[in-house]
Amino acid sequence: MPDPDLLDVVVIGAGAAGLFCAGQAGQRGLRVRVLDHAVTLAEKIRISGGGRCNFTNLQTTPTNFASDNPHFARSALARYTPQQFVDTLKAHGIAFHEKHKGQLFCDDSSQHIIDLLRSECAAGNVDLQHPCRVASVMRVDDHFVLATDRGEMRARNVVIATGGLSIPKIGATDFGHRIARQFGLTVVEPRPALVPLTFTGEDWQPFVGLAGLSLPVEVACGDPRNGGGQFREDLLFTHRGLSGPAILQISSYWRPGQPLRINLVPDVVIADALIALKATSKQQVQNLLGQWLPTRLADAAAARAGVLGKVMAQTSDKALRALGESLNRWELTPSGTEGFKKAEVTRGGVDTRLLDSRTMMAKSVPGLYFIGEVVDVTGWLGGYNFQWAWASGYACALALAETV
Repeated sequence: MPDPDLLDVVVIGAGAAGLFCAGQAGQRGLRVRVLDHAVTLAEKIRISGGGRCNFTNLQTTPTNFASDNPHFARSALARYTPQQFVDTLKAHGIAFHEKHKGQLFCDDSSQHIIDLLRSECAAGNVDLQHPCRVASVMRVDDHFVLATDRGEMRARNVVIATGGLSIPKIGATDFGHRIARQFGLTVVEPRPALVPLTFTGEDWQPFVGLAGLSLPVEVACGDPRNGGGQFREDLLFTHRGLSGPAILQISSYWRPGQPLRINLVPDVVIADALIALKATSKQQVQNLLGQWLPTRLADAAAARAGVLGKVMAQTSDKALRALGESLNRWELTPSGTEGFKKAEVTRGGVDTRLLDSRTMMAKSVPGLYFIGEVVDVTGWLGGYNFQWAWASGYACALALAETV
C-alpha cells in the first residue's frame, strides 16, 4: 500500500528556482511540498531590477556564467531557454520589454513574476508552507525525514533551493551549504559577487571627490582566457570606491589582492592623441582631456600626472605618455567589497563536480538535489541568474518526474 504521508518531493526554499521547480514537478503528477522560513516569499524577486525584475536575458549562453566547473551549466541551459520562459510569461498575459543587451523586464511590477510562480505551483497542486523552519534533514532507508517547526515530514526526494548568502536582511542564510556539507559534498568558498568594490588609504583620496561620476570603460582582472574576466560597461565612482555595471560584473571574477585594469577611454590611445595635438593646441592639458573624459575626472587625472594647468606645448612627450598610460591602463587594487549586504548574488556554493549536470542530483546521495544560486554557478549581471534558476529548476523537475 502507498504511504499517504510520504511525499514525492520536498523543496526547501521558495525563491525563483524553488517555486519554478515545484510547479513543474507538480504539473507532472508529483506530490510536492515547498517549505520556506520567510513570512513574505520571493523578496529577492520583488526587489530585483528596480522592482521590475530582469527575469531573463535573450543572449544567454554558457559563457555568461562563472564557476569552478565552467561546463556544468551547459546541459540545463540548453534544455530550458529564455524563449521558453518568455512563452510562459505570454501565457500568463504579463507585459514585458527588452532593454540593454537582451535584458528583459516586466513592464509593471516584479510581483507579476511572483504571481506567475504561485500560479504554476497551484496548477500542480503544490503544498506551499511558510513560515516553516527546517531544523534537520536526515536520510533514512530509501527516503528523507525532515524535522520542522510544523512537525516531521517525509519525502522520497529533497530539493535544496535556498540560495546563497547575498542580502541577509531579506533572509539569506547558509542553510543549503550546511546541508551539502552534512551529506559529504564540498562547497566552493562563497564570496560576494555582482558587488561594488571598495578602496582605502591615501591612494583613494584623489578620487573621493569624483563620487557620482559615471562613464563607459573597459575593465579586466586576471587572464580572461583562464578564469579572469573582461567587460565593457559603465563605471560609477562612489565615496568608498567603484560601482556601476562594469565593476559589478568584474567583481564576480576578482580575488582579494588582485589588481584591476581599467581603460577609461577604450576607443582612444590617449598618449598618441595628445602628442598628435601638441603642436597645434594652445589649451591646457586637462581642458584637452575634456573631449574624452568628464571634467572632474580630466582635472583629477592631470593633477595625478603633475600636468594640471600646463599648456600642451609646455608639456613633454614623456609626461603625456605617462598620462595616457594612466588613463588607458589604470591599475589599482581594491581593498575589498561592500560584502554580502550589497551583493546581488553569491559566487561559489555547492561544488558542481559532485552533481549530475542533467538532473542536479548529488551523485553520492540519491534523491538529494541542489538548484539555483546555492550551487557554484554565477551568472553575469543582466537576467542571467534568473535564467539559471529557471533552467536548473526545470532540469531538476524533469529528473524528479522520471523517479515516479
